[in-house]
Amino acid sequence: MCATPLKDLPEAVQRVAAALQAQGHAHMPQMLDAAARTAQQAADALGIRVGQVAKSIIFRRQSDDAAVLVVTSGDRRVDEKKVAAQVGKIGRADADFVKARTGFSIGGVAPLAHATPPVTLIDQDLLRFDVVWAAAGHPHSVFALHPDDLQRLTGAPVVDVVQEPADMAAKSAP
Repeated sequence: MCATPLKDLPEAVQRVAAALQAQGHAHMPQMLDAAARTAQQAADALGIRVGQVAKSIIFRRQSDDAAVLVVTSGDRRVDEKKVAAQVGKIGRADADFVKARTGFSIGGVAPLAHATPPVTLIDQDLLRFDVVWAAAGHPHSVFALHPDDLQRLTGAPVVDVVQEPADMAAKSAP
């Protein structure tokens, strides 16, 4: 990781840093030497367990075309039926939709400071960790936080929106 002056950070990372500062969050974004577009890449770069990566996944709500942000542990898979039960029918979001609604590119979607505020859900499995790391608006940028801070920073409910570990194993079997 490298310390980069705020003014030299990419615009999206500056936006995340400003949102974190405005809410009194203690940990500012850090730039990684390597890209962390996936939870595994982020975990490897940070030397943490993949579950400690708070990955941000964007869906498209069908009824009104709203962005739905699901923040979950990097070692979990989102259960789209559980998400739909919370927010209504959803579909996949392509890269253009994600960029237009959030202001971030896939691989760097932060849980806050979106161009258009999304409907946000935080998965309860994140609460098993003392510290998690989230993307900070760029594939090379992350910030640390306690899972409770994630709820405070986003105002989002903590719910069960992931597949059970047994379901994950069954879906990945040949």
